[in-house]
Amino acid sequence: MSHAVRRASELVLDEATVTALRAALRTTADEVVQAIIDEVPPYANALSGRMGVTIRRAVRTALGHYLDLASGKATGGDAGDAAYELGRGEVRDGRSMDALLSAYRVGARVAWRGLAAGAVPAGLPAAQVAKFAELTFAYIDELSAASAAGHADELAARGRAHERHLEQLARDLLAGASPDVLLAAAGRAGWQPPVSLTAVLLPAAQARPAYRELDPGTLVLDDLPDASGVLLVPDADRSHLLRQLPDRTAVVGPARPWTRASASYERAVRARSLSCDIRDTEDHLPELVLSADVDAFADLRARALAPLRTLPATTARRLEETLRAWLLHQGRRDEVAAALFVHPQTVRYRMAQLRELFPDLASPHRVLELTLAVGLGSRDRVSRGVPPVR
Repeated sequence: MSHAVRRASELVLDEATVTALRAALRTTADEVVQAIIDEVPPYANALSGRMGVTIRRAVRTALGHYLDLASGKATGGDAGDAAYELGRGEVRDGRSMDALLSAYRVGARVAWRGLAAGAVPAGLPAAQVAKFAELTFAYIDELSAASAAGHADELAARGRAHERHLEQLARDLLAGASPDVLLAAAGRAGWQPPVSLTAVLLPAAQARPAYRELDPGTLVLDDLPDASGVLLVPDADRSHLLRQLPDRTAVVGPARPWTRASASYERAVRARSLSCDIRDTEDHLPELVLSADVDAFADLRARALAPLRTLPATTARRLEETLRAWLLHQGRRDEVAAALFVHPQTVRYRMAQLRELFPDLASPHRVLELTLAVGLGSRDRVSRGVPPVR
């Protein structure tokens, strides 16, 4: 049994008193509505026009249920349900629970004043007037609690729905959905599209903690099939973003127009597949370019470095390292020697061997092929599964 129902069971209202109170009901309801308009600013405009008619009717209904309760004809349940829905409606109308509670306080005061003005002339004894007052405020307290519950439930439901919409938007972005689909998904999520998005790939357990440190517009998923998570960071300052990600396993893709966020994500995925040491994909563009088609790269190496296959494996590896250093340092012998930790004369000797093996070494086309073929170094090739020259 509710507190208000218990109070009602202690109150004895005769038929004459109830009739007098019902006669004052419409006037009291109008006074309650006017007082709320005057004293609770968020309702100043909400109670005009059709909305005003609706709320006046709701106030009269609540007061009618209250009188039914006071006269022992109702349990107050219907009013509680209506108050719950009122709380939910406040969320939909964009008002806080504070505004509604203020309205209840004002309504209770004015309603009591109006109802008491009808009860006392009807001859309600003083002791019963006191119980009548207790019932009034217990009833309002229960309506307030019901509305607060409705308000909280609606907020929670909207929060869950909003989160689901944001997650679906993130999935659509990763899937490379069309701009029309993405714009519709962003609209449902209430998400303002930025100029660019940067994908960050990291362990699933780290996704939410990292997300809380980033721009509020960041999208997050932490349930990808490979047990990883992804953040899509809007209009990121790259250096600042890297500093904000303490987890060294995070891989940051390039910034891309927001409708092409999938390209940033795909590059981060490929970078992680190349090496666990890659953090910023922008620092590893050569490796990413040369690993884009592993079979084509293997064919290029096989063709470009075919002359080295005639040599013992150790000699071939040594000459390949020398050729790589010579190409990267543009033939500057001292720099090549320093990079290889050998004497410049050794470089001269090895280059003489290489010129015999590659007679067209000065050809621009040959230089391009060889630069691509040896550009990553033996350690990087092995980590990707690209075979060395034998």
